[in-house]
Amino acid sequence: MGSHVSAIPNHQTHRKASMKMRGDVAMAGNLGYELDVTTLSEAEKQEMKEQISFYKEHRKLVQYGVFHRILSPFETQNEAAWIFVSPEQDEALYFYYRVLDRANLKKKKVLFKGLDSAKYYNVSGYEGVIGGDELMNRGLYLKDALQGDYQSVCLVLKEAQSV
Repeated sequence: MGSHVSAIPNHQTHRKASMKMRGDVAMAGNLGYELDVTTLSEAEKQEMKEQISFYKEHRKLVQYGVFHRILSPFETQNEAAWIFVSPEQDEALYFYYRVLDRANLKKKKVLFKGLDSAKYYNVSGYEGVIGGDELMNRGLYLKDALQGDYQSVCLVLKEAQSV
């Protein structure tokens, strides 16, 4: 499925989501860009390059991995989360999205699906290894502040080589 980063403000909704949020959403499909690159700042161009590089490194997970919806945007209205897990369950790509911020929100705890409960994983941005069973049953608190509207988190999970 094609999934593109659009220009801001969006021509249909007039919303102004960050390049990170738009990129994280688009990476859950075949990443593309529908915008005039001559209007981007140098920082946005650099972020775009980093997104493309990241996507090229991980796109096989999106294209050939097993998709698990964790939070449906149709049920929660404000959040969505999903994970792509390799057939061998040794690697995964997790996405969390929040549309609108609310006052005094608790730190966000997320659950995972599709991992091997007997394996241990390194999770990007977190120290140590975490068991697949723990990630799927107990979950993990997101480290990112997630302050403001249109926030997203992308986590890379890789099977730990040693515990």
